[in-house]
Amino acid sequence: MSTRVAYENAWMRVREDLVRWPNGHESIYGVVEKPDFALILPRDRDGFWLVEQYRYTVERRVWEFPQGSWPSGHTGTAEDLARAELREETGLRAEHVEHLGRFDEAYGFTRQACDVFIATGLSHGATEREATEADMEHRWFSDAEIDELILSGRMSESASLAALLLWRMRERSARD
Repeated sequence: MSTRVAYENAWMRVREDLVRWPNGHESIYGVVEKPDFALILPRDRDGFWLVEQYRYTVERRVWEFPQGSWPSGHTGTAEDLARAELREETGLRAEHVEHLGRFDEAYGFTRQACDVFIATGLSHGATEREATEADMEHRWFSDAEIDELILSGRMSESASLAALLLWRMRERSARD
């Protein structure tokens, strides 16, 4: 019925919408608008490269797959973005990149989607991290070690977990 911007900065916009639901009830619905992002799974041997950084919102360091969105004013394909995030955060370059799927991040409150890619044929180079990623580390983990990270809560970021599930489903499908 109506909308107003409640808050806006360079990374997001929060709006309040006045909504009339199918049953006639009216209420305010808050929506966070963020740009879509890409996440890349750098597959090497029988494992993956992950990045670890301090995440302010959960007040701890966590492991996750390289991911991000274009800075304001930059554009390109989702694959271009995935390759850029891989290079920036890990220094890795991929000979092959394949799109695994796309999902909505948290559609209960945000209008943001994620494109997931698998990267293979990796070569090492220098990282190109942004200032906010200065404390970031990257490291290779075996598949078994990643399972341990997830079970221990040291890898708990939803997009990384969903991306890993997409990859595992594709691998299982290829075996069947």
